[in-house]
Amino acid sequence: MIGGIGMDVVDVTGFREQLSDTASTFVQGTFTPGERDRVETRPSRDQAPHLAVRFAAKEAFIKAWSTANTGRIPALKSVDMREIEVIHDAHGRPALRLHGAVHDAYLSQALGEVHLSLSHDGDVAAAFVVVERPSNG
Repeated sequence: MIGGIGMDVVDVTGFREQLSDTASTFVQGTFTPGERDRVETRPSRDQAPHLAVRFAAKEAFIKAWSTANTGRIPALKSVDMREIEVIHDAHGRPALRLHGAVHDAYLSQALGEVHLSLSHDGDVAAAFVVVERPSNG
């Protein structure tokens, strides 16, 4: 059964401008070393769409998780975005891996699988997340 859904869209041009600020620690404070490595090793020299779609995935997950807990007190007061990691299986299919406090809080709520879809085209990066709620029998 679907427990929650979340979607996020990121303007790649604006995101690229944010990434160009050399004084910013946004990338290191938002993306895991694994995410940064995967983006840096892509054939495209333009990292903005690949980071933007990962950012959209993190935001979409937070929205889906929040929706799955409508009516309850939030599990965490704040979320470290590096504790939500976009990974890929051997065939390139995306998924989310949770770490630290996000992982522990999510598990404590007895929610189910998380499904992720990513897309980026031109100046738009988008992510859609579905959080399952286990059925009771």
